Amino acid sequence: MKNTRTLYDTHPSISYAQKILENLPGKTGRPLDEWVDILNRSGPAGEKDRSKWLKTEHGLGGTTAALITNVAAKSSPENYDESSYLDAAVRYVEDMYADRKSHLRPIHDALLELALALGDDIRISPCKTMVPIYRNHVIAQVAPSTLKLVDFGLALKGASESAPERLQETGGLEKGDRITHRFRLSDVSEIDAEVKHWLQTAYELDA
Repeated sequence: MKNTRTLYDTHPSISYAQKILENLPGKTGRPLDEWVDILNRSGPAGEKDRSKWLKTEHGLGGTTAALITNVAAKSSPENYDESSYLDAAVRYVEDMYADRKSHLRPIHDALLELALALGDDIRISPCKTMVPIYRNHVIAQVAPSTLKLVDFGLALKGASESAPERLQETGGLEKGDRITHRFRLSDVSEIDAEVKHWLQTAYELDA
C-alpha cells in the first residue's frame, strides 16, 4: 500500500530485515533488545569488529549480526525500520536532483507517474543513487546519470521485439542484471509513445 506521505513504498530489504529481527527470540533465544544490550555492554568498539564479535562469540549469521550492530549504533535506521526508510527515501530523491541537476527532476517525476499508471501492483522504492520500480521484480529504474541526462533503465530480457536504436543495451543480458536496456532522456518531451510502449513491455514481462 502506498504511504500517504510519499509516492514511495517500503523497500523489499526492509521487510526481509524486519523478519530476521522479529524471529530473533525463536532462533537465538533472545529478543533484539537483549542482543543490543549484550553488544553495548560487552562488545568491542567499531561496527565491523562488533559484527564479527557477534558471529564468532555468539554464532550469529552475518546478516543477523550486521542488523543488530546497526540497530545498536543507530547508524542506518533506514535499513531496518519502515518509517525511517520512507523518510530517507524522500531525502534520497531530493539529493539526487539537488543543485545542478534540479532541472532533471521533471523527467524523473513524469517517469514515475507513467510507471504508477501501469497498475496497482507497482511499487517505487528509492535507493541513494537510483529509483527502482517494482512489479514482482524490478522492471525499471530511474537515475540522473549526468548533469544533462536521466537514464531510464528497463528489464527487457525475453522481449520478442527488436529494440529501437535509441533504446540502448546496458550489457545486462550478458552480466545477468535485471536492467538490460535504457533510454537516455534530456527533456520531458522525449517521454513519448515509444518510451511508454517499452515500459509496458517490461511490466508485462514480469507478470
